[in-house]
Amino acid sequence: MIVIDGRESSLSLSNYANLEDVLVKIIEEEKLEDRIVTDVLVDDEAFSELYPHQAEDIEASGINRVEIRTVSLDQMAGDVVAELPKVIDIMAGGSRSAAALLRRAELAEGLEVLQDVIGVSRELLNTIYVLRSQYSSGTCAPLEEMSDTLGDLLGEIADVMGNEDWVLVADLLEYEYLPACEGWRKVIAAIEEDVLAAKKAA
Repeated sequence: MIVIDGRESSLSLSNYANLEDVLVKIIEEEKLEDRIVTDVLVDDEAFSELYPHQAEDIEASGINRVEIRTVSLDQMAGDVVAELPKVIDIMAGGSRSAAALLRRAELAEGLEVLQDVIGVSRELLNTIYVLRSQYSSGTCAPLEEMSDTLGDLLGEIADVMGNEDWVLVADLLEYEYLPACEGWRKVIAAIEEDVLAAKKAA
């Protein structure tokens, strides 16, 4: 049996060699290209691949039930946008923590936190650009301004780190990076309006 979002599919497991064939065919036949798969359950057990193409190694003949749960792209986008303020909070908290550690000359821990902050910043930028490309064709002045600011600031922090001036790195985090974090909230609010408009129009 194949179940998609609580509805039994007309597709039959007996027609496929392995789980990967089943999943590929479900997405094609059930027209799920505009949806995001959130969960795959095989015989009521959550399934996720431990290595690439693991699903190929699971024979369909040994499976009684496959259940797929999905959400629309708009719903997923709405969920992501709702989480972005928490990401800003993480960035702000991390920068404060890294600045305090660097000022106390606890370099190993401070640099580890700083690397995490930089990684989260890059992920935020990537996520925002994906959402903007999907949900808005117009320009967003706050986004362009904040992207330039963050890019310049991360470059400056990297240069100062190269000179091992940890007090200046701490100053940049506290007095420039933190205010920049707050500026991203306007960008997120603008994206949220675009996503909500798309959901209403759907």
